[in-house]
Amino acid sequence: MFRTHILGDHVSGDYTHPDTIKWSEIRTNVSKYRQIGAHQRSPAPLTLHRALQTSPVVTLIGHTPLVRLTRVTEALSPAVALYVKLEGLNPGGSVKDRTALFIVREALRKGDLVPGRALLDATSGNTGIAYAMLGAVLGFPVLLALPADASPERIQILRAYGAQLILTDPAAGTDDARHLVHELVTTEPDRYFHADQYSNPANPLAHYTTTGPEIWQQTKGQITHFVAGLGTGGTMMGVGHYLREQNHGVQLVGVQPASPQNGIEGLKHLATADVPAIYDPNLVDRIAVVSTEEACAMARRLARQEGLFVGVSAGAAVVAALRVARKLVQGLVVALLPDGGFKYASAPFWAE
Repeated sequence: MFRTHILGDHVSGDYTHPDTIKWSEIRTNVSKYRQIGAHQRSPAPLTLHRALQTSPVVTLIGHTPLVRLTRVTEALSPAVALYVKLEGLNPGGSVKDRTALFIVREALRKGDLVPGRALLDATSGNTGIAYAMLGAVLGFPVLLALPADASPERIQILRAYGAQLILTDPAAGTDDARHLVHELVTTEPDRYFHADQYSNPANPLAHYTTTGPEIWQQTKGQITHFVAGLGTGGTMMGVGHYLREQNHGVQLVGVQPASPQNGIEGLKHLATADVPAIYDPNLVDRIAVVSTEEACAMARRLARQEGLFVGVSAGAAVVAALRVARKLVQGLVVALLPDGGFKYASAPFWAE
């Protein structure tokens, strides 16, 4: 098994997939999350909370713009609009800033993240960058396991923030990274705070509390379809539940790669991967399967025709959104674009 270690040999052990998390259990915590930050409620050091609350960087997370596409949508019905949510404009460069912020806030509230304990998680890159950014803000160490085929830019950004890395078998995607993290946490539970983005209820709750309301307000409640890639499932679960509470008729479209071995970082081929505990397939109306070639071509097209330099998974989301929009006579489709293209700038497809 391919692994590049920074901690020496890992111990062996079987990985047990966590039980599926019920949305009802997540939903009951909304009021609690809205109160996070009250010092008297937290066993964590006050300085960590103050740093989180007063950081200019943290205040920049969220409230990303919604932009209408005008050139790649020329063939659509005049009564159909396709908008994209530009999550690459978060300070850490992706939608995962929202997830990481909520996970860290809750860990501070519960006293799970304390001085002397490192944040540990598996990541395809973006969540890790968000963790590392917050680690720099608050001063806690960050240890991340990620596939060795993550883009060179992602790895350099993580190192720039000071994160320590364990590179895992690229053929296994993030699943091998998750298994390794489980082994480390099982062996030394007091050494790490396991952020566990794949099972942590704070992940979808971040999007239920922020991303979903933003989209609803920005579209003035006119959204008919929401399209997002499926990685951890947190974005789709959180946004989807919020939108459905506002209008049960909103259609939810998940995007996944066409094969297990693909070049769309951050998305999971659910038929062959470990399904995240926070993901509920019953919420999603349909799954759009997008090839790596389609995703790369659309990312390139968005740069050259719309002036939007976005990542490959963002390209995949727009491919899927256009498929939906072309079948409509009237509607407002929103595709969430997880990150910008700067972390993939060395990829050769841009020059094609």
